[in-house]
Amino acid sequence: QAQLVESGGGLVQAGGSLRLSCPSSGRTFSRYYMGWLLQAPGEEREFIAVIGWSSLNTYYKDSVKGRFTISRENVKNTVYLQMNSLKPEDTAVYYCVADPSKGSTWPARGYRTLEVWGQGTLVTVSS
Repeated sequence: QAQLVESGGGLVQAGGSLRLSCPSSGRTFSRYYMGWLLQAPGEEREFIAVIGWSSLNTYYKDSVKGRFTISRENVKNTVYLQMNSLKPEDTAVYYCVADPSKGSTWPARGYRTLEVWGQGTLVTVSS
């Protein structure tokens, strides 16, 4: 069974950086888009970033552009999220997600329809 397992979350001060990793097991997500969503306390899950198989296509939520970078290493079946200049409002559980649909559709589509989810990793940014 395919699994996504996030790691790299933790407590960091505002202005700091974290790098989230998400290796997959059980299958290779060939031709799948891989992405990250977050869920802040008391809020719905929301799109953050997504990347295509070839890494040529990336899409970001406006609030993280210039601060977050998504990347993937297909030989390691792993997707990453480098987060810089973190803010307290970035505090959330971050989920790694895989879905065959085009990444350009992710910001608008309902998150419940995305196919494969990790268990999430908590990121806490202190002020």
